Amino acid sequence: MKASTFVYPWDVNGDPEAPARIAGLGVRQVTLAAAYHSTRALTPRHPRHRIVTAEHAAVLYPPDGRWEGRALRPYRAGDWAPGDAYGEAAAALADAGLDVHTWVVLAHNSRLGAEHPGTSVVNAYGDRYPWAPCIAQPATRAYLVDLAAEAAVRPGAGGTELESLGWYGLQHLHAHDKTGGVGLGDAGQYLMALCFCSTCREGYGAQGLDADALAAAVRTALEPLWQGAPDDGGWPGVEKLLGEATAAATRAWRDETARTLQEAAVAAVRAAAPEGFQVLLHADPVTYHVGANPGVDPAHILSVADGVVVPCAGGPGPLTPFTEQGRADAVLAANLGVVSGMGGSPGTLAADAARARDLGATELRLYHAGLASDGDLEAVRSALAGL
Repeated sequence: MKASTFVYPWDVNGDPEAPARIAGLGVRQVTLAAAYHSTRALTPRHPRHRIVTAEHAAVLYPPDGRWEGRALRPYRAGDWAPGDAYGEAAAALADAGLDVHTWVVLAHNSRLGAEHPGTSVVNAYGDRYPWAPCIAQPATRAYLVDLAAEAAVRPGAGGTELESLGWYGLQHLHAHDKTGGVGLGDAGQYLMALCFCSTCREGYGAQGLDADALAAAVRTALEPLWQGAPDDGGWPGVEKLLGEATAAATRAWRDETARTLQEAAVAAVRAAAPEGFQVLLHADPVTYHVGANPGVDPAHILSVADGVVVPCAGGPGPLTPFTEQGRADAVLAANLGVVSGMGGSPGTLAADAARARDLGATELRLYHAGLASDGDLEAVRSALAGL
């Protein structure tokens, strides 16, 4: 069962032992960040540093001339990933015998929202989410499609994994995040993710909804949750809070918006890539879910991309809707956490991988070789040796 681990360029650059150490885990591939959001990351084995602070979302390579004169354009990394950090790390990992695929984060960019606030998702209360570009806006969609093609098709890469290619919502884990005081379930999170920018207001209108009335209905529906009422969760909970017809109309607008963006981005990557280049999406099988693994329709996305990377931290159940499509040639990669300090379970990796395989997984993705402790890496090495 093929396994790949996620890696940042700063895990490798400046550490001559890193490529061999990663290859020694037993993985055949690395998924190396080429465009990534802001983060503060541990580097527990690096000879020059222990903490890397990526201050804003950035591309980790020199962007090309396609961005000249455009208001929305990718930001260059600072001293955390200078020059062609991606290319330097990719070459070192390839020299260690590893296949290198790109890891591209798209609709998740706080600096973009800060500098271009009109691009952000706006909730029913008028609050902007600067980390969440609204994927319905034409200029934002053009930016995301071009970024996907440029960041995915780096020299020597055999494929890409596109993360956050869809709607983002309230869930963010923003700096010093303090949004967990009220327990919003699936229904509440969906309502808080509904966007009311001018483009989305027009979109709701095309579905027969009045945007002002919809925003008022959302606020009314959320009020009991703010007061501590239980969130019934799931789509039936949304229908109960908003009404079946209204809920369906909002979902129709959002599903179509995400679906067409995904189609356009994958097509742009394929047009820029060499023959045989693999395109995967980080995805959730429930279309109304938002975030780094945005919701998709399993049948549709497997007709567009070569496969999906599916979060399996809570168990491999989300694989089943993709397996049920019967696409024998599709890549179904189970994404498993192996950093015990971040909730991963490297000690149960062998059993978790076997369970995922039984449910249809064809590959593994391991999060994250650069962040894991030595003990975690030893557990990964042992588990992969037995698979």
